[in-house]
Parts: sequence; structure tokens; C-alpha cells
Amino acid sequence: MARWPSPFRRHPVPIPVPQPSNAATAAPPLAPGPGLLSQPRPPLPPSQSAFHGPTVLFLVVIHVAALVALLPRFWSWQGLTALVLLYWITGIGVTLGLHRLAAHRSFQAPLLVERTLMLMGTLALQNSPIEWVGLHRHHHQFSDLPNDHHDSGRGFWWAHVGWMLHDCPARSHLDRYTADLRRDPFNGWLERWSIGLQLLLAAGLFGYGSWAGVHGGGLGLVLWGIALRLVLVYNATWLVNSATHAFGYRNFNSDDLSRNCWWVALLALGEGWHNNHHAFPSSARHGLRWFEFDITWQHIRLLRTLGLARRVKLAPLPAAKAATAGADRLQTKAHSGRL
Repeated sequence: MARWPSPFRRHPVPIPVPQPSNAATAAPPLAPGPGLLSQPRPPLPPSQSAFHGPTVLFLVVIHVAALVALLPRFWSWQGLTALVLLYWITGIGVTLGLHRLAAHRSFQAPLLVERTLMLMGTLALQNSPIEWVGLHRHHHQFSDLPNDHHDSGRGFWWAHVGWMLHDCPARSHLDRYTADLRRDPFNGWLERWSIGLQLLLAAGLFGYGSWAGVHGGGLGLVLWGIALRLVLVYNATWLVNSATHAFGYRNFNSDDLSRNCWWVALLALGEGWHNNHHAFPSSARHGLRWFEFDITWQHIRLLRTLGLARRVKLAPLPAAKAATAGADRLQTKAHSGRL
């Protein structure tokens, strides 16, 4: 009897998963040692020192437009609804779609679900899915080293947004990191139409706002649903690159400056448990301790319950529990004055 082809596709994990140290045997001090991580960075080479004009102009304009959205004349409940709904759609598109599914292959999903998530991530307008995934895989290979494109060794501003304002040499290596994504022509289509899709969404919001007589009109909906939403999702994503390499605590001795930061986890839908993620990059669950709430993981659990996610990869619990227990012991000793 003929069988329907499986809607699930197998993908190789394209970058090696660094193994975290076992905190049960190598716990203290849960901080990076000396070396390249702590060395001062030299000035940017001449090929990178100039600002990239179009990127600078776009980011200035979109941030100004986000401030304009906050004027009372553009306030409406419909605008707030558009902001919250699109923040969730595009934020989950980034965290669940581009990051955990596409970049790390933390689980498998039917082709339609995968493409839907990639579309949601594209609407976050953080370049195309292919470029986003390629740069993220590059970051994991060189995390916090001088050739990491948002190397936190260059400071908070550089890791947050500064790296985008200059030429990014890592973009010339994207083909090495994205062969699996390029096999799907839909991702190529998203790459060509990422800006067009955003303009189409803006046109829909403007048309509805004008037709429905929303306070602030169609322009108000565009300012809330496009400009303000983009700025909030941008900065939530960028905080994962900057704040979680500067603030918070460490459960694992990963070979970088990654940290777990609770407030970034709230803003970035669970991505703030960054030290856990760098210790177990292919784990679909980033929040490993009972208080590390990870809303993106809850979405993956829901997909798994519905039969839309399988082969879900998780951090090995014995290693994770031993490491987090080691961290708790260190914190207890520190509070009691014995460390």
C-alpha cells in the first residue's frame, strides 16, 4: 500500500555543539577565564570603520517613528492590540522559528508549520531568514571572540547595535552556514520579499485604520503596528546579544561571556536564559531551572502536544541538574560568607 510522504523533514545540525563542563566536577568560579575573551579589542580595520549609511538612516527613522507613535493623537485600543498581537507573532517567529527551529534544529516540524514560522520571523524585519540564521550560527562558532560579528568584548553598544552600523565581514561566509535553508525555495522567496511583505502589512493596517475610523487613523495603526512594534522587537532581540553577555548569572562554564538574565527572558520570550543556551545550543528548552520561565519552550510543548513538533532535543537532565545544583551551592556559600 502506498504511504503518504512524511510532512517532517530531516535536517543536519550544521554547527558542532560545544560540550559544557560538568559543574559537579568543575563548578567554580562559573566565569570565563583570561584569554581572548578579556583582551582589549583593536580598532576596526579601515574596511569596517565607515558607517553603513542606509542602515543608520533606517534605524534612526524607525526609532523616531516609534516615538511619534506615543503621541496622544495616535493612541487607540486598536493600535495597542495590533502592537501586542504583532509583537507575539513576530517575536515567536524569531525565537521559535528562526532561532530554535531553523538555526539550531531543536525540533522537527511539518513543512507548512516551518514555513509559517519562517514567514512570522521574516515579518520581524531582521534581514531575511537565511541571513539571520547564518549570522547566528557564525556567532555560536566564534562567540565573544574577535571575529564574532557582535563580539561583546567591544562593549555593550557594539554588541547591541553598533555592529550593524558597519560592514559585517561575516556576511561573506553565509553560504557555509545556510546550505540547509537554501534547499527550500520558500526561504529564497522570503529573502527577496522581506521588505515587500512588511510594506504589504503596513498597507493592510493603514487601510483598516482608515476604513474603521480608528483614532489616529490608518497612520496611527501603522505607527503602532509597524514602527513601535519593530523597535520593541529589535531591542528585545539585541538585548540577547548585549545584556545577556554582560548581566546575570551563569549555570555553566561555557567558553564565552553568556549569562542568564531574567528581565531579558521576559522581553525576549525566553531567550534571556542565554548561558543555558550557549551550554546546550540545540536544546529546545532554554529555561532549565524551576524559576527560569521560557515562554518559547511552552509554545514548543504545545506544538508537540498537537503532533506538530517531534524529535525535540533537550539538554541532558543529569548534566543540567548537576550544573544548576553546583551553582546553587556556590551561591549559598557566597551568602554564608564561606566563599
